[in-house]
Amino acid sequence: MQASNQQNTAQDDQVSWWFKLLARGLGTIGGLVAMVMGIMRCLTFTPLCLVAGILELLAGFMVVVLEAPCCCPFLDFIDKIGKFSENRPYWQKGALYVGSGIVPILLCFSTTTVLGCALVFGTGVLYGMMALGKKASREEMLAKATGSDVEMNAGLIEHEQVGLHVPDSPAK
Repeated sequence: MQASNQQNTAQDDQVSWWFKLLARGLGTIGGLVAMVMGIMRCLTFTPLCLVAGILELLAGFMVVVLEAPCCCPFLDFIDKIGKFSENRPYWQKGALYVGSGIVPILLCFSTTTVLGCALVFGTGVLYGMMALGKKASREEMLAKATGSDVEMNAGLIEHEQVGLHVPDSPAK
């Protein structure tokens, strides 16, 4: 348990506060939109679309419970789920949200499923970006780029010395 807390604090140091707030806000709004669209999708005669609507409704509820447990104060167990969710690594939340956003779309491709699941999917993408971590500094990227150029030029010089030099094109 302590290892996961250390990993969670290491993740928190890499992600800015506004990006975390953006992910939570998009998750909350996306979950509410997915629930409304899921209810609308359930008004159908097609069995697969009915299942897709139910899954969309469940995905929206899951995202709201995990991202904004304050929206469900009438359920006693929500606080435990919210605390459990906060201790999860970002990649696990991202994979869960992306997966739950894709399945209803694959079952029934319609406007309501795409609109409802797009925000849940987008929340998963944001959590995936948070799991990747911060981008390297400009100096680190330049050092890496110049280091790879030196290796590439050294390889070209070796090939030229061996005799693998391609002759120039004929003059026009």
